[in-house]
Parts: sequence; C-alpha cells; structure tokens
Amino acid sequence: MGTTSGGHPDFQSPPIQDDRGIVTATLGSDGKPVYAHPGGTTSTTNGQADFDKWYNDVPGENMTYLLGLHFVPNGKVVTFAASINNQGVPDSSYFPLDGQGFGNQGENHNFGFTTEIHTSFTYNGGETFTFQGDDDVWVYINNQRVIDLGGIHAQETQTVNLDAQASTLGLTIGNVYPLAVFNAERHTTQSNFRIDTTMAFTNCGEVNGIIIY
Repeated sequence: MGTTSGGHPDFQSPPIQDDRGIVTATLGSDGKPVYAHPGGTTSTTNGQADFDKWYNDVPGENMTYLLGLHFVPNGKVVTFAASINNQGVPDSSYFPLDGQGFGNQGENHNFGFTTEIHTSFTYNGGETFTFQGDDDVWVYINNQRVIDLGGIHAQETQTVNLDAQASTLGLTIGNVYPLAVFNAERHTTQSNFRIDTTMAFTNCGEVNGIIIY
C-alpha cells in the first residue's frame, strides 16, 4: 500500500475520486490495459512506470495468484456477487487475498490487489454485461473498452448492451469474441466486485494465453 514503506504509490495514498480515461480505449497487444498518459499522470495515478506494475509481474513488488470465480445461474443471467447491498444476495465483499501476498498490512483485510480476467463468449444477440464494484474497473469486448469506472471510489455500476454497440465493436452473431475484465482494489474500507451477464462463455478463462475449460 502507498502508506507503507516501499508500498506502491497508486494504492491508498491518492485522493478518493473518479478518474476516467486512465487507460486507452483499445486493449494492448499483450492483453493488458495501456496507460493513456505517457509522460504524465492522472488525479489518482503517478505515471506509466507505476501503472505498468498493476497487471505485470515485478519480482519483489507484486505476486500472482490464480483464483476461480463461481458464477451462479438465475434464468438467462449468470452472476458472480461479492459485494454489499445487493437485493436478494447475502452481503459479502471481495477479499480474495486476505493474509496472502504482502499480508493485510495492519488492516482487517488485504486492500491492495488487482484482478485480471480473460475469457471469451459467443455473441448470440441480446446480451448484456453489468459490473458493480470498486475501485477501478475496465471491461474490454473484442479488445475495445466498453466500461470505464476508473478511480478510487465507492461502488459504481455500468451496463453494456451488446446489440447497441455491435457495429462499433465489430460483432457478428454466431462468432466468438474475447472478453477482458480488469479491477484494482486500491483503498480501504470496502472492496466490492459483482458481474451480472447473459453472455454464453465459451471457456472458463485463460492463464498466460492457455484456455481453461
């Protein structure tokens, strides 16, 4: 955490506020978000060198953990819910790394981590994708950004209607397209992460480019 000696300056120290446009509208060729301000900073980030450590392995500065997210079907919608104040869902929160990595650093939970999801889906028409959570969230469909909830903030929600953006995203019914989700938990005192979608996933995700079924 940024307030810890040797901690990452983008975590805990920056002000609590929305910060849109941290990353570019197109996913990088390496499958990672691209910092949109080379040579500069944003209101909650300290430049490209520090941001590039969010989703890339840097020995001594971060650690990688492989986690499985359980999506629960509810009619045509599948949901992963680890967030508070969700109607019909018991209150919970998203703390997958408590006691892991560099530890909780004096807090009751580990509040300093990022999440990266890579999977794919078949576009059948009519799909929606909703994210609710904090802090930063970026969602890419067919390598193009469709959700930007950047910044250090309380829970925020955004929904994508794929039919409404099909032309812009280059989607054709019956074809398979990549989906990438990036989250950063950068500040106490909450961590929330919820996805509701009607997408038909074609795999359970990818690790280092290897598809998991």
